[in-house]
Amino acid sequence: MMKEITSQDPEMWGSSIVGFGSYHYRYASGREGDWPLTGFSPRAKSLTIYIMPGFDLYPELMSKLGKYKTGKSCLYLKQLKDIDKAVLKSLIKKSVQAMKKKYSSPA
Repeated sequence: MMKEITSQDPEMWGSSIVGFGSYHYRYASGREGDWPLTGFSPRAKSLTIYIMPGFDLYPELMSKLGKYKTGKSCLYLKQLKDIDKAVLKSLIKKSVQAMKKKYSSPA
């Protein structure tokens, strides 16, 4: 699903995150780095899906998603059967579009 949305092959980020695509960020403090546009990590307690813009932009999708928990930009799923996969796909797609728009380089 993430490969289809980003048109990017999966890449390992550290020892446990599978990421798709990337963006370069730079904070006002001067700190900068690279991070995946989206990705996932199969953790012991849950599957973590990275929705980098967070969830405030997507209240309608979140209300239709199913059973989940969230952190700042982490979506925690106990089981994939607990959520609507079409809604998840739409959430990831909108998230990737938002990140590309926010971090695109001016032409």
